[in-house]
Amino acid sequence: MRIACIIMAHKDPQQIERLINKFRQLPFDFYIHLDKKIKRSPFDYLSQIPNVYFIQQRVRVRWASFSFLNAILQSLKEVLGKETAYDFLSIMSGQDYPIKPVSSFYNELKNNIGKNFISYEVDGKWWQHAISRIHKYHFTNFGFRGKYKIQFFLNAFLPNRKFPLAFELYGGPRAMCMTVTSDCAGYLVKFVETNKKLRRFIRFTWGPDEFVIPTLIMNSKYKETIINNNFYYIDWTKGGSNPKILTSEDYDQLISSDKMMARKFDIVQEPAILDLLDKKFGNSGI
Repeated sequence: MRIACIIMAHKDPQQIERLINKFRQLPFDFYIHLDKKIKRSPFDYLSQIPNVYFIQQRVRVRWASFSFLNAILQSLKEVLGKETAYDFLSIMSGQDYPIKPVSSFYNELKNNIGKNFISYEVDGKWWQHAISRIHKYHFTNFGFRGKYKIQFFLNAFLPNRKFPLAFELYGGPRAMCMTVTSDCAGYLVKFVETNKKLRRFIRFTWGPDEFVIPTLIMNSKYKETIINNNFYYIDWTKGGSNPKILTSEDYDQLISSDKMMARKFDIVQEPAILDLLDKKFGNSGI
């Protein structure tokens, strides 16, 4: 079994190196998508690590916009085009870190060949707010001046938008993290590439990475292969649009969690928690 991990990155190459090194003794390959607006030179040394590669078709990412979802899909497409056949493709960020031995993650996947691991909700508190991503116009994907004035007037005078497909909606605040089979990843890429109506719609949405992929998978033949668990611990208790940065104060909760990975760590602001996790499981993470 071989697994491709795609890291969506925009800063802190040393933290990415530390993440990669936790997996080096197991059959994982790493593909780094570096935001196109970030200089690559500080990150270049990472390609000297065995089984680490850079995504060549970089996307200039705007936070919470269609461009981020597009970067994920383009990265999946590029990895699927490699000669190496992967059993799973896992989407990560550069601020993730294992909170259990990585062998546990590997063995869970090995015992579930053909399954797809995503996180979603059908209703509940998250959707009470997130439904506005469907109903309202969002110009997050664009960079021209005055875009939010146009967004305001469109939403004030036009009727609510509707999702362009007759699909039940799925999504959630942890949905970006996923581990899917190559077949499922190929389906996602092809579906979005060949559906112009969907692409037009999601260009004007906020945070489409949190609902488009779960919705497409759960309305496909892959629904029967889904395990609603993406292995991630993420703390949204601080409110707002970003998860809490985890610190040494979160150590006990992380260790007692049944999750295997966590987000979000910051090697500059809070390096101590990474040291504690390494001390617990060893630098190799095995």
